[in-house]
Amino acid sequence: MRVLLKEILDCSPDAAWRALRSPAVFREVSSPVVSVESLEMDGFPTIWEPGEHPVSLTALGLVPMGDQVIRLTMATTRRDGVRILRDTGRGVSGPLASVTLWDHRMAVAPDPAGTGKTLFRDQLIFRTGALTLASWPVFWALWQWRLHQLKRLAPNWSLDLGVDEPAPADADSHGSGATS
Repeated sequence: MRVLLKEILDCSPDAAWRALRSPAVFREVSSPVVSVESLEMDGFPTIWEPGEHPVSLTALGLVPMGDQVIRLTMATTRRDGVRILRDTGRGVSGPLASVTLWDHRMAVAPDPAGTGKTLFRDQLIFRTGALTLASWPVFWALWQWRLHQLKRLAPNWSLDLGVDEPAPADADSHGSGATS
């Protein structure tokens, strides 16, 4: 089954790309419907990197959904400026283990209308065996919630740009101009 969404987000593509790679944003857009906790030794990274990231999910803060491995790849070199974050992870335990196919792609690109905003596309392809048809409304509703949250948060993302960028090497050597 497939859930497909498309929306213009009120932020730049760079801000949207940074937000999509943020575990904090992932947790915020899922909350309070789904709570996500990292199972990595050091907890969530500041920014997702390609690779596997184990998590534990709880529905509505009460119902354990099981553990999942988020397996991320990123495509950032397309000539058309589209950047894609792809998760092909898998459920490991609990109800999540019933998911036999998980292919989640989120793409950001400049708004074709030239507004400076972001064209956001979100596609989930999944299978849950005999429960696939029954699972579709649940995933559809969750994806609608996530999109609502993304739209609500997007205007503030530009304020976060650069917070994780290292300071230039010469920043300390020049100081603030004050003398002692």
